Amino acid sequence: MRDYEAWHRQYDDPTSPLTQRLAIVQARLGQRLSAAAPGAIRVISICAGEGRDLIGVLPHHPRRADVTAVLVELNPHIVEVARANAARAGLTQVKILEGDAAVSDIYAAAVPADIVLACGILGNMSDMDVERTARNLSMLCRTGASVIWTRHRNEPDLTPRIRGWFADAGFEELSFDAPDTAAKYGIGTVRLIAGPPPFQPGFRFFTFTR
Repeated sequence: MRDYEAWHRQYDDPTSPLTQRLAIVQARLGQRLSAAAPGAIRVISICAGEGRDLIGVLPHHPRRADVTAVLVELNPHIVEVARANAARAGLTQVKILEGDAAVSDIYAAAVPADIVLACGILGNMSDMDVERTARNLSMLCRTGASVIWTRHRNEPDLTPRIRGWFADAGFEELSFDAPDTAAKYGIGTVRLIAGPPPFQPGFRFFTFTR
């Protein structure tokens, strides 16, 4: 399996593709927070890592006080980094859970969510599990919820099929960012316009292959 602690160090380089991708994810997240209906906003982050996407946006966002968030990460060291990042930002409403983000049970108390982040995960599983995840994330959402997802665009580029799988699951696409850079990546933002299916306890979305 990949050394995810070393992988996260790429974010310390402002010129790295991960840092550039993060900036787009943060911009899209800020937009979805602003567009959320008045009142409470529930956020879920799957395989959240150090929490840089949400923690990098929320401290200065006008909707900060409305947000409660659950960030799920398996690596104990990375969990501690994420908790320290949230504490430094004063984000007491952001809960970082150490556990398996691939199984639905860990989200039971946080659904239905208004925003789901599925960033940095779809390139680490089989195509079959990518489809399974895209078609079933709606069980974590309320109608009108947004999902922000990422995936590399290396050949064979799976992102056109991913966009179709989200559409089949009742999402409309709000944006798809595909910067013309050497490191090919895509960032999709979709909104659930259909009624969500019932939450399924014990449902496995994916298994990481690296």
